Amino acid sequence: MNTATSRTGLLAAGAAVVTVVLWASAFVSIRSAGAAYAPGALALGRLAAGSVTLGVLCLLRREGWPPRAAWPGIALSGLLWFGVYMVVLNWGEQQVDAGTAALVVNIGPLLIALLGVRLLGDPMPPRLLAGMAVSFAGAVAVGLSMSGGGGSSVLGVVLCLVAAIAYAAGVVAQKPALGRASVLQVTTFGCLTGTVLCLPFTGQLIRDAADAPLSATLNMIYLGVFPTALAFTTWAYALARTTVSRMGATTYAVPALVVLMSWLALGEVPGALTLVGGALCLAGVAVSRSRPPRDTTAAARRSEGVDVRE
Repeated sequence: MNTATSRTGLLAAGAAVVTVVLWASAFVSIRSAGAAYAPGALALGRLAAGSVTLGVLCLLRREGWPPRAAWPGIALSGLLWFGVYMVVLNWGEQQVDAGTAALVVNIGPLLIALLGVRLLGDPMPPRLLAGMAVSFAGAVAVGLSMSGGGGSSVLGVVLCLVAAIAYAAGVVAQKPALGRASVLQVTTFGCLTGTVLCLPFTGQLIRDAADAPLSATLNMIYLGVFPTALAFTTWAYALARTTVSRMGATTYAVPALVVLMSWLALGEVPGALTLVGGALCLAGVAVSRSRPPRDTTAAARRSEGVDVRE
């Protein structure tokens, strides 16, 4: 592996870390904004803030329009991931307890892996599969331990399942587009697509904004600028340089980081089960992203789902 390839790998890993940290930080902001904004209004406000931020960056970098060949993937990921996922997840998590949400929503990375194998020809090395299984168990443990004991409706379970499917399909659709357009183009126009899909919630957003406290509105803007505009861009950068399966597995670090941030920002001291679940999440991510020692041939690295482009 030459120096340029090694540097690219480090940058991609760094981008993935930025993504999961910012997505975990969204938990605290959603707790505030979600109390004042309805699910559709929150999704529209977040996506609008993200679209403005990404649009300015595109103009400054003179990115222009994506090539025609990239539009199917951009449009599909925008509709499913930026649009349907954000609205349905906001709605679903109001209908179920945290344990049920963790169980249902966190099948998303597993669906990503299965779709990646089926549709993109991604490899499924044993380490990746084992790591995802460990992380999934940890995510469910975290969700159960942080559950407030509230009931779960059938509608809420269905909504969380739809969110997981939309997330997985959106990620898999985004991957081919990244081979035809720049990272910023794919992210910006995907976010714009999601914003357009959420425009029917404009009236609700205006009404909620009139009554919402300033802190909730600022948290909504934060969600748009950082966990959306920045984190989805760093996600796309990392995804362009690895497989969807490995990136999906990486997101299992989010529940562990949520536990830490809730402890630091909200004073929510984690219990024993929460700590064990968080540790399992991180251990599973470490296993899923590890590679067998001394096996550095291009063929071997491809079998482990590693991008070997020079």
